[in-house]
Amino acid sequence: MPVMPVILWTDALVFLLLALGLAFAWYASRHEHLRDPWRRVVRSRVGVATLVVLMAYALVGLLDSVHLRLKQDAQPGVEEARYGSEVLSLLDLTLSGLRERQEKTYSAPFATHLYVKEAIDQPDGSVVRDYPRLEHGGAHLEDPERQRAWDIAWRTLLGALKGAIAWGLLALGIGWLLARRWGVSLAEVRAPILARKTQVPWRTALTMLALLMVLGFVAAELALKYHILGTDKVGEDVFYQTLKSIRTGLLIGTLTTLVMLPAAILLGIAAGYFRGWVDDVIQYLYTTLNSIPGVLLIAAVILMLQVYMSNHADAFGSLVERADLRLLFLCLILGVTSWTGLCRLLRGEALKLRGIDYVQAAQSLGVGHFTVIARHILPNVMHIVLITLVLDFSGLVLAEAVLSYVNIGVDPTMNSWGNMINSARLELARDPVVWWSLAAAFLFMFTLVLAANLFADVVRDAFDPRLRQAAAA
Repeated sequence: MPVMPVILWTDALVFLLLALGLAFAWYASRHEHLRDPWRRVVRSRVGVATLVVLMAYALVGLLDSVHLRLKQDAQPGVEEARYGSEVLSLLDLTLSGLRERQEKTYSAPFATHLYVKEAIDQPDGSVVRDYPRLEHGGAHLEDPERQRAWDIAWRTLLGALKGAIAWGLLALGIGWLLARRWGVSLAEVRAPILARKTQVPWRTALTMLALLMVLGFVAAELALKYHILGTDKVGEDVFYQTLKSIRTGLLIGTLTTLVMLPAAILLGIAAGYFRGWVDDVIQYLYTTLNSIPGVLLIAAVILMLQVYMSNHADAFGSLVERADLRLLFLCLILGVTSWTGLCRLLRGEALKLRGIDYVQAAQSLGVGHFTVIARHILPNVMHIVLITLVLDFSGLVLAEAVLSYVNIGVDPTMNSWGNMINSARLELARDPVVWWSLAAAFLFMFTLVLAANLFADVVRDAFDPRLRQAAAA
C-alpha cells in the first residue's frame, strides 16, 4: 500500500460521534415529535445559511481527521515496505503547497518581501540593510512593485470564475435531484427557487454556498503564489495554520459533549425521577464539583499528563500522537467539569414530568422504572438536551482559545486558534506590529462561533414547546 492508515484517539471518537449523529438522524426521521422541529430548522433561512457554513467547517475538520503515513522509497536489498514517521492528514496532503512553502520569518499578507530588514550582500561586495525577497511569496514576479496589484486582481478574478463554475455545476446537480424528487422537469425547479416559494429556502442555501465556494476558490488561487494571510515568526503560512486549527476547535466543541452527555442525562433524570436519597447524592456530587475552580482542575490534569508523557516518551511514535493525547484529556476534563449545568436542567424537568398523569398511570399499572424513563421521560427532555448542546458548542470553542492562551490548553505543537492568539500577544509588542496571526484566528473563530450561535437560536426556537404552541395558535 502507498499509505498506512493511522487512527488517533480523537479520530476514532470523531467517527464515533459521526455515527451517533447519523443514528440520531435516522431515529428522528421516524418520530414526528423530533422530525417536526428539525423541519422547522431547515425551513428557516437563518438556519439553512448557518448550516451551510457549519458544514463547510465540518468538511475541513473531517479531512484533517483522516491520518496516514506515506510509504518511503524502496531501498536496495530491502523488500519490506517502510513508511515515514511523519503522520499526515488528508488536509495536509491537499494543502501540501502551503505546508512545504516556508519562509525565513515574518511576512505580511500578500507581501513579496520579509517584514524585517536584513543585511544583504550586493554584487559589488557592499552590504545593504533592506527587506529581502521571499522565497515563495510572489517569487514569480520580476517587478513586484508594478506587477503585484495586477497579478492579485487577475488571480482573484480567475478564482472567482472557477468558483462560479464549480457552484453552477453543484447547483445543477442539486436542481436535478429536486426535479426527480418533485416529479417535474429541471426547468420547472428554477422558478419556485428564485421566487422563494419552496418550503426549504433553497435560494438562501445556494446563495450562501455560492459565497463560500467563490471565496474558497479565490483563496486557493491566490495561495498558490502568495501567503494570503502572511507568515509567522518561523515562516509558516498563517492561512495553513488557521485551516489546521479548525479541527481543534471542532473537537473541543463536539467531543466534550460526547463526554458530558451520558453523565448529564443519566444523573439528571435519575435525580428528578427517583428523588429521595438518589437526588441528595447527585446534588451533592455536582455541587461539590462546581465548587472546584475549573481552571485549576484543568491545569492540574494537564500538568500531570505532561509529567507522564515526559517519563514515557518511548510510548509515543510521533509528536502528533503526543499532542492528540493531550487534546483528548483536555476534552475529557472539560466534559467532566461542564455536565453539571445540563444535569440541573434535566433534574428539574424530570421532577415536573414525574407528576404528569400519563407517567403516574404507567407507574400504577406496574410498568418498570427504566421503561417509564425510556418511553416517557427521555423523549420529553430531548429538546432541552439539543438546545443545551448547540448553545454550549460556541462556549467550548472559546474556552479552548482562553485555555491555550494561558498555556494549559492543547499542546503547543498542535495548530489551534488559542495557540495562534497566544503567540500573537508577543507579536503585538513589536514595532511595526505583526497583526495578521491574531486577525486570522479571530476571523475564523468569529465566523464559526457566530454561525453556531445563530444556528443555536434557530434550534432553540424550533424545539421550544411554548413557541410551537404560539405558532399553532
